[in-house]
Amino acid sequence: MRISAASDASLIDAIAGADVARFLADWRAAAGQVPGAEAPVGVAVSGGTDSLALLLLARAAFPGAVVAATVDHGLRAESAEEAAFVGTLCARIGVPHAILPPRPEMLAGGNLQDRARAMRYRCLADWASAAAAPWVAVAHQQDDLAETFLLRARRGAGLGGLAAMLPCRPLRIGAPTMLVRPLLGWSRAELAALVHAAGIAPVEDPSNRHPRFDRSRVRRLLAETPELPPARLALAATNLRDAEAALDWMAEREWAARAQVEDRKVALDLAGLPRELRRRLVARALKTTADAPPLRGSGLDRLIAAVDAGKVATLAGVVVRPGPRWRFAPAPPHRSP
Repeated sequence: MRISAASDASLIDAIAGADVARFLADWRAAAGQVPGAEAPVGVAVSGGTDSLALLLLARAAFPGAVVAATVDHGLRAESAEEAAFVGTLCARIGVPHAILPPRPEMLAGGNLQDRARAMRYRCLADWASAAAAPWVAVAHQQDDLAETFLLRARRGAGLGGLAAMLPCRPLRIGAPTMLVRPLLGWSRAELAALVHAAGIAPVEDPSNRHPRFDRSRVRRLLAETPELPPARLALAATNLRDAEAALDWMAEREWAARAQVEDRKVALDLAGLPRELRRRLVARALKTTADAPPLRGSGLDRLIAAVDAGKVATLAGVVVRPGPRWRFAPAPPHRSP
């Protein structure tokens, strides 16, 4: 048994009032509106320390307005038992709980961790829609921000990649459910102390410590390197998120002033703009013309360099022609030989 003999009420009473007030303030800052019985928050709970802390805080802050779900990825023999453990805990604190079964077809090919994450969000989105939950809360926290910052810096990421994850965003494109991260200002140690105070022993996923995974190695590096304080790295990522938002705001203004759109064709004046704003406007023109996915990598840079050199270039199904205004149009279909 992973839960102590403490009574159900004491599991919630163990959460300090100051922590509940702090969580409520963080929730309001991220999501704006407070959940209610007719509009509950869905909490994603794996059984690990962070998600258990999120569950307890949400239950204390929003009594009667919390539902929970555990995605059983089916990747480890223990996953079914861990999901059942979360269900037992939820029953004790009066939170409806669902176990979402794995979808093996979504785990085939590519990076397994990336596939598992995509499957998890897809399952949570479907569940939240059925539960009429406007929000799904996940337990990303300050140390996660620091780890992600270092991982992406090592790969040479630009501003968008280094910026902190958003505290609130749509869970899926075009869907009303919002993904909320109310714990981005909390450290892993603070959340662990909260769970310990409630007398709960969390699930331990051995993959979190396995050196084959990049994040596990970075986590260990941070733990062993005082010169890399996670709180400061997370602050840097948050500052970059603010810078990213400012650039998006500027790009929106420049797009309104410089772009002419007609029948999915774009004429775009890029004269005198800094490089990063040009990249953002070109990416938007590509998406406007051919509904291209977000493009900010080397392919986009090569396209801009080619058109700057006076060449006609094609990317993501869009042909771009140089001139005082760059002309973006759908590329003609390939002819069969």
